Amino acid sequence: MGKCTSIPLPSGGPSLRRAAATWMKPVRLMKVFVTRRIPPEGWAALARAEDCEVEHWDSDEPIPEKELERSVAGAHGLLCLLTDRVDKKLLDAAGANLKVISTMSVGVDHLALDEIKRRGIRVGYTPDVLTDATAELAVSLLLTTCRRLPEATEEVRSGGWTSWKPLWMCGYGLSQSTVGIIGLGRIGQAIARRLKPFGVQKFLYTGRQPRPQEAAEFQAEFVSTPKLAADSDFIIVACSLTPATKGLCNKDFFQQMKKTAVFVNISRGDVVNQDDLYQALAGGQIAAAGLDVTTPEPLPTNHPLLTLKNCVILPHIGSATYGTRNTMSLLAANNLLAGLRGEPMPSELKL
Repeated sequence: MGKCTSIPLPSGGPSLRRAAATWMKPVRLMKVFVTRRIPPEGWAALARAEDCEVEHWDSDEPIPEKELERSVAGAHGLLCLLTDRVDKKLLDAAGANLKVISTMSVGVDHLALDEIKRRGIRVGYTPDVLTDATAELAVSLLLTTCRRLPEATEEVRSGGWTSWKPLWMCGYGLSQSTVGIIGLGRIGQAIARRLKPFGVQKFLYTGRQPRPQEAAEFQAEFVSTPKLAADSDFIIVACSLTPATKGLCNKDFFQQMKKTAVFVNISRGDVVNQDDLYQALAGGQIAAAGLDVTTPEPLPTNHPLLTLKNCVILPHIGSATYGTRNTMSLLAANNLLAGLRGEPMPSELKL
């Protein structure tokens, strides 16, 4: 069980403040609340901030809702994660002091942006710094799924490996294939860049609008979502979650896909109708799926998707390298501190 604790002041801080108080009024510290333990580089940046009083939920597990509401009361700044829902109720609990929200994520679908904008609260986020790690994970998950690696390792462990067999454990290769990417943003482009050397013959993409400059590097063709589903051997979902993309990959989408196609989602779980995905996989409508994101998260251990050999599910680890998570935490901390001080944020979300 976690608890709320304060970050100790930097060495020498208290004595300097006591000395200053003899000839000037003490500076009122800005209250900051951090909803979880964060990696050391971001933590160190907050600890050095002598104009802030920082409290945090001292656990790797999420802070309970009621505890969060209590802890954020009166805060000037909030540093949160993508698992923390910042809605009207929480904003009301925080009160009028709250000026900055910094999320250690590129996605912002957990933030009530309209309400935040109405209150004049600035928002920082962490784009770009997780692009490479997430793209690497997407390619890893695609290869793991299409070459049936979890099934293969289980066969070794269970004694199913009896001899070399011509068609045993065969999967699908990337050479001369067509890859469809839903969302050719920073991460979508980074995925295409990494897949190109595998000998992919053609890239297709879909999104809100054509992106000819970005697509030129891969000679990628902008197509409709149904055509992407029908023509692709591999489909990777890398778009943002918006009202337009929620439930985008549904029964109709999967029925349009090839029976030999492999589907991968590294964006947000709600882009996919998981009941429809289960039916497509169980009924042989598509060959396999790899998911780094689900709805809900964590996925219940008795979920039907977990019974399928042709579905590989990871626990949302797209950005999970030591370097990336440290960089994300530092950027989130610097966004928060800059916002509190009225300075330009390194990465501010324009509302």
